[in-house]
Amino acid sequence: MKISIFGLGYVGAVSMVCLARDGHEVVGVDVDPIKLDLLRSGKSPIVEEGIQELTRDVVSGGRVTVTSDVADAIRATEISFVCVGTPSSPNGSQNLDAIRGVMRSIGAALANKSGFHVVVLRSTVQPGTLVDVVKPILEEASGKTAERDFGLCFQPEFLREGTSIKDYDRPPLTIVGATSERSANVLRALFGHLPCDFVVTSIGVAEMMKYASNAFHAVKITFANEIGRLSQSVGVDGRDVMDLLCMDRQLNISRAYLKPGFAFGGSCLPKDLRALAYLGKSNDVTTPMLGSVLGSNRAHVDHAIERIAALRVRRVGMIGLSFKKGTDDLRESPMVTVAERLIGKGYELRIHDDVVSLSRLIGANKRFIEESIPHIGSLMMPACEDVIRHGQVLLVGTGGPEVEECLRRHLNGTQDVIDLVGLQARDLSWKSYSGICW
Repeated sequence: MKISIFGLGYVGAVSMVCLARDGHEVVGVDVDPIKLDLLRSGKSPIVEEGIQELTRDVVSGGRVTVTSDVADAIRATEISFVCVGTPSSPNGSQNLDAIRGVMRSIGAALANKSGFHVVVLRSTVQPGTLVDVVKPILEEASGKTAERDFGLCFQPEFLREGTSIKDYDRPPLTIVGATSERSANVLRALFGHLPCDFVVTSIGVAEMMKYASNAFHAVKITFANEIGRLSQSVGVDGRDVMDLLCMDRQLNISRAYLKPGFAFGGSCLPKDLRALAYLGKSNDVTTPMLGSVLGSNRAHVDHAIERIAALRVRRVGMIGLSFKKGTDDLRESPMVTVAERLIGKGYELRIHDDVVSLSRLIGANKRFIEESIPHIGSLMMPACEDVIRHGQVLLVGTGGPEVEECLRRHLNGTQDVIDLVGLQARDLSWKSYSGICW
């Protein structure tokens, strides 16, 4: 293909030479004359293992040319990648000046070009940027309509400094945010040969995915460092601890717990987080991330209460009371916390949980519920449908085929459903449905 790349920083320079190496004709575009002169002489503007040799080869072979003329680049190519920077503003927001500027120039060039040209944004941007910022600029400057006259996609990159050529050739997956198959298929032709899944998704999901990935990397590094410092403070080698943690591929290094849902609870996680926080204080080790986890967890409970309050109803039905499906353990269950707060606010609450039988509760489990909601027996209903009939809003804290079938059969079309667990299916006749974190 004939490809133009706007912005010859790290991502742009690496993408340019790798695409040229794979046989494509690439035009690099940048406003910095120093970068352009370096590239014309066969030298890369970045430092990276193998990049200088690869740049020299593709430039001398005639597969890469560079220019500062946007119109020439658009005329000579059929797909453009925009890889300009999005630096932080003083308040933490993204500075989109470079994106706005280059998109105005691209749009003006598209106004004078016939044929379907695909514009692909690769810069890391907040969800909504492509649709709310980029698309209007391109349409206004070109006088054309996206997906009818030109294509528009978002493709996040996963290149790490120091190993970018290897990462380009073996990415974890290729993600394309698009609204038309025509545009997505152009990128499939370019990258479909790579040894990974090629995933086409919505533009917003693709934009958010890059942020989620980078945040997860930062969280993992911070977690390992905090565990390491806590371990060091008690004479334990944190590297040995983390080596063992990573050996668990069922729960630790896995999909487990990585789906948006409701707050955690139970007899282990809350108390162990408190114990780690105390260990840190006792040994003068600050653990800001670990110390904030319980506060973050409480925020999800607050969110559920706020969602109910916003509906301005009085009768609430709660399906599920234990901290997770399949157990009667009520200790530090977020559902118990929600029930306690709803009662305190004067809501008429009714609860059903197939597994929880108050008469069978013993020991710490019994003491916890007696201290939290001593009169809970009067709120429990024997059948799921009894709770559904009672509630103007249904808070679903446990799932499964039986619960879903009961909801389908007994909701009357006037009730709101707030899903805390991710129901597999829902009836479109429900008045309203919303997930707690999705």
